[in-house]
Amino acid sequence: LPAGLSQWFPALEVLDVSGTGLTEMGTELLSLPCLHTLLAKNNRLGGPGSLPKGLGQAPLARSLRVLNLSGNRFSEVPPALLQLRGLRSLSLGGNRLHGIPPDIQELQSLEFLYLGGNFITAIPPELGNLPSLRYLVLCDNKIQSIPPQLAQLHSLRSLSLHNNLLTYLPREILNLVHLDELSLRGNPLVVRFVRDLTFNPPSLQELAGRTIKTRNVPYAPSDLPESLVRYLSLASNCPNPKCGGVYFDSCVRQIKFVDFCGKYRLPLMHYLCSPECSSPFSSASQSSTSQSESDSEDEASVAAHRMQKVLLG
Repeated sequence: LPAGLSQWFPALEVLDVSGTGLTEMGTELLSLPCLHTLLAKNNRLGGPGSLPKGLGQAPLARSLRVLNLSGNRFSEVPPALLQLRGLRSLSLGGNRLHGIPPDIQELQSLEFLYLGGNFITAIPPELGNLPSLRYLVLCDNKIQSIPPQLAQLHSLRSLSLHNNLLTYLPREILNLVHLDELSLRGNPLVVRFVRDLTFNPPSLQELAGRTIKTRNVPYAPSDLPESLVRYLSLASNCPNPKCGGVYFDSCVRQIKFVDFCGKYRLPLMHYLCSPECSSPFSSASQSSTSQSESDSEDEASVAAHRMQKVLLG
């Protein structure tokens, strides 16, 4: 960036240096107290010293609302960006990112996050701690699963996950009550879920723990070692209403198909305590065909009105 920039334009609010071949942005950037939009797309930023030191402590950290660094060479999200607490829009698409730092949750004002076109393999649960996030773009990566904590993004309107490696979605995604658009095209979805679903027999400790929980055997913390008390507190309820059991480490992963908009069927993952447990929404008196239809009807009646667009192709 040219020297004296802050002297020439002390009230500068929008700066666009996209496509200029930049390899670094100098300290002049720190002296622009009114800058709220910085566009630096399609450059060569990403090496050591690409961003000025002290970025998180400069007046810019309070004024900047929109930052677009897409089409550069960042291999990780620069820690300095996580100190820009006033950011509402952050774009880092088309870089070389392999992950998302858990400290992304520090950007509490963030409404738009674009991380498409990278090499991201996993989503940290902390991403669900962004209360204002409305648009989340994670397309064209290598993501294999979605953490259930994303269901905490109650403000989310659009979730783009197309062209990843997803084989299922967590059931908790139904809690995204304001979601208008869900993009899933280009994922393998349930191509191999049948052969991947396995069940390991419960250990003796789990069997004992299940018995204590299902039979409501009374105990006090003073009766058991601390490790066992902690273990018993980790019991998860089986979602089958006809079962009433619990599980700890040993459970059956099962794909549940849910209809949206009367047209698309989404594969959602849920967990049962044993292979003998039937699907929570199926009935033994129904035929296999009616079971398949019934499996989706109850959930569709709750969720279909929540999704106006489900893009699978």
